[in-house]
Amino acid sequence: MNGEKELEIARERVIDAISKNMNLYGVTESIGRLYGALYFQEGPLTLDEMKEELGMSKTSMSTSVRSLLELKMVGKVWKKGVRKDLYQAEPDWYQTFIDFFTIKWRTGISLNITAMQKSLLELQTLLEDKKIDIHVKNQVTIDIEKLTSALEYYEWLNRLVDSFESKEIFDYIPKNADKKTAKS
Repeated sequence: MNGEKELEIARERVIDAISKNMNLYGVTESIGRLYGALYFQEGPLTLDEMKEELGMSKTSMSTSVRSLLELKMVGKVWKKGVRKDLYQAEPDWYQTFIDFFTIKWRTGISLNITAMQKSLLELQTLLEDKKIDIHVKNQVTIDIEKLTSALEYYEWLNRLVDSFESKEIFDYIPKNADKKTAKS
């Protein structure tokens, strides 16, 4: 048919670019190819249909789909009369970014805050010890200041992540650059 080859070339170019950049999401190029292929599908696919489309093993396909589900880049869909699981790419790239960003950053923020708070308590206790060397005491004081400053950063970062989850970020940076509704 006329134009099919050109359509395939245009799609393949985008799928290739997506797959090469999937390392930003912490996944492999093959998982990126799967997402790209699903993105251009008109409807949801089963694992068998995806396996056939991409030529991957069923085990590899299952692992890839699970990774995309965890990143919320793909969702399970239900279709009357179909007994197998169906999967479809999340078409809203803004939401995909928000989900990925918030999942990853919340984990990192929580891990760092917990470690810093625990260390701050230990350093405060050490600072109160009358027997500690003055040089160590000075280092402890400096570390407490550093960790307090870092915790302020993580409080800010939490508010930034909140703005993505609430979509308030779009008040400041609209989805469409032509819209002049951004707050000054």
